[in-house]
Amino acid sequence: MIHGKKVIVVLPAYNAAATLEMTYREVPFDIVDDVIMVDDASLDHTVQVAKKLGIPTIVHEENLGYGGNQKTCYREALQRNADVVVMLHPDYQYTPKLVGAMASLVAIGQYHIVLGSRIISGGALRGGMPLYKYISNRFLTLIENILLGQKISEYHTGYRAFSKEVLSSLPLHHCSNDFVFDNEMIAQAIYFGFSVGEVSCPTKYFPEASSINFRRGVKYGVGVLSTAFKYRLQRWGLGHFRLFSK
Repeated sequence: MIHGKKVIVVLPAYNAAATLEMTYREVPFDIVDDVIMVDDASLDHTVQVAKKLGIPTIVHEENLGYGGNQKTCYREALQRNADVVVMLHPDYQYTPKLVGAMASLVAIGQYHIVLGSRIISGGALRGGMPLYKYISNRFLTLIENILLGQKISEYHTGYRAFSKEVLSSLPLHHCSNDFVFDNEMIAQAIYFGFSVGEVSCPTKYFPEASSINFRRGVKYGVGVLSTAFKYRLQRWGLGHFRLFSK
């Protein structure tokens, strides 16, 4: 617990057998009360590794997608009475050592959401982020900041901490089951008045770390821009979208 708040780490897993144990071993259990893994019909031995480590695991019988995986993660965490939920990818791309810092900022009420930014310290390229992904990241973030009226350094990190108020009130069922879920969720949070903070987070790119290919990256980018324009149109009263409807 942190400041009397129950902290649960959720691991949305897909083919993470090679990296799950490394990730799990670095979780700071002095402040984390529970870890939940949701396996999205992995084709490797992810579930067997989780069982060996004693991680409570929910297994999707069929692949629901990255967003569908997160929906299960958050639903299960709330059912276990989490006050703060930290999403940590089990591919070891983000260091679990920042769980405490991110969860603390939510637990004390400083922010409703805290993002682990790969951009603030300039560590994305040093960590091995491909140049084209870095340029795409910066371009999309610029457009989003303009349309959403924010000054966030990065919307595309997969390392996030949430208060239970955010997870229990956002209409996440209206979000995609694909990768753009991450972006839609942040846009929803901003639309409904939740505060977003950031901490600097190093990142590592290596063969076992998950990454979407170029084609799916283009699809994600189009989805990000669509989400931002929907947000702005609804703010201006020029449209009404289910994504921002409770």
